[in-house]
Amino acid sequence: MTCLNLVSPASSRYHQLGGVASLLPLPISSRSFCIRESSAVVLSRSLSTSSPSGARRDDNSARVFRRRLSVTSASMAGLPPKPTVLVTGAGGRTGSIVYKKLKERSDQFTAKGLVRTPESKDKIGGAEDVYVGDIRDADSIAPAIQGVDALIILTSAVPKMKPGFDPSKGERPEFYYEEGCFPEQVRAQFLIVDWIGQKNQIDAAKAAGVKHVVLVGSMGGTNLSNPLNSLGNGNILVCSSISISDFHDHAFVVLLAGGLQDKGGIRELLVGKDDELLQTETRTIARPDVAEVCLQALQYEESKFKAFDLASKPEGTGTPTTDFKALFSQITTRF
Repeated sequence: MTCLNLVSPASSRYHQLGGVASLLPLPISSRSFCIRESSAVVLSRSLSTSSPSGARRDDNSARVFRRRLSVTSASMAGLPPKPTVLVTGAGGRTGSIVYKKLKERSDQFTAKGLVRTPESKDKIGGAEDVYVGDIRDADSIAPAIQGVDALIILTSAVPKMKPGFDPSKGERPEFYYEEGCFPEQVRAQFLIVDWIGQKNQIDAAKAAGVKHVVLVGSMGGTNLSNPLNSLGNGNILVCSSISISDFHDHAFVVLLAGGLQDKGGIRELLVGKDDELLQTETRTIARPDVAEVCLQALQYEESKFKAFDLASKPEGTGTPTTDFKALFSQITTRF
């Protein structure tokens, strides 16, 4: 058993956000907690952006090397030789890639997926290892988590960008909910999905004896001027960070963020802390690379008990990352 003393990041600022923090049942504060045979990894996710132009490179060798590297490393992170891994949000744009990668590596992993609707299940193949459940209802997700060694959380409330946005004119993007929620409902929706939904998953995982949790979150939680934080005056990314910080009483801990592109992948990856990558030109990352890091994070002791931002160099620059032990070792501070 490892006992850790943890201070929530920027807890005083979060607690002052009355519109969000007042909705939470507990104040954000310094806490001590114990982790039993568990690990938590915080990875990066973000706002969707368009893929940069540029010539594609031949990266088959990097892809093959990544897969070979994975074969011998699972036991290093305290998991069985062929762990059962559940990815929630498996019907989403990033979650479906993670699920596909798990299925492709059937010699390394036993894959399970959780989706919200039967339609989403059909979209990713309709296999028996895909469960339908609502993360807002703890009882509905319990069957999927039974018998799982590792959990990858990729669930989030997703707003839509209003059409007509032209960044060349210096405009600020506006967002809305597909279901047409009013502003006061937006904040509640993100609280339910991003805080209560994540809490339900982590509580269920703890009860089921899950040994390893990877939570994919978003950069931007320290920036109150982020466009998503102004959606419905809901402070969405901050709320997500608050939900993560309140999980410190649990055996699984999670945090942080990135800038997602649908196309590309197999790039040189960059890690950072506290949104520092948002201040650089390299603040985006392709979804396939996020998915790859999710799987690699299950396999290295160096990834445990760490929170970090994740981005990549532009496609066609740098050297594709294959040494994930070295990547995770760049983050030297633990929770």
